[in-house]
Amino acid sequence: MTEESPRPEQDATEQNVQREVTELEGKSATAARIFDLRRIIGGLFVVYGVIVTIAGITDSQAAIDKAEGVNINLWTGIGMLILGIFFLAWLKLRPTPPPLPAEGVTEEDPAH
Repeated sequence: MTEESPRPEQDATEQNVQREVTELEGKSATAARIFDLRRIIGGLFVVYGVIVTIAGITDSQAAIDKAEGVNINLWTGIGMLILGIFFLAWLKLRPTPPPLPAEGVTEEDPAH
């Protein structure tokens, strides 16, 4: 008995499924990069760091005296800014790697 070649409808369906899988893998990689925790943590620390630094710059002498002469808002804000910039630099220097292709999926199926 000879093995028959697949029908054209099956080829088209398999190609459509493969195309959809490839599109979903691309969307998944994009979502992973968008929702990387380094971006979220870094962004929040930068925003809060700016707010606290501004509060530290505009602190009154009474608030500084209350903290025993240390402008705690200013130093905390600067620390938060440095940490946030560190996270964002880490994200830029070591981006999320693209997902590895599935091991069971090949370009050409030898059975067909």
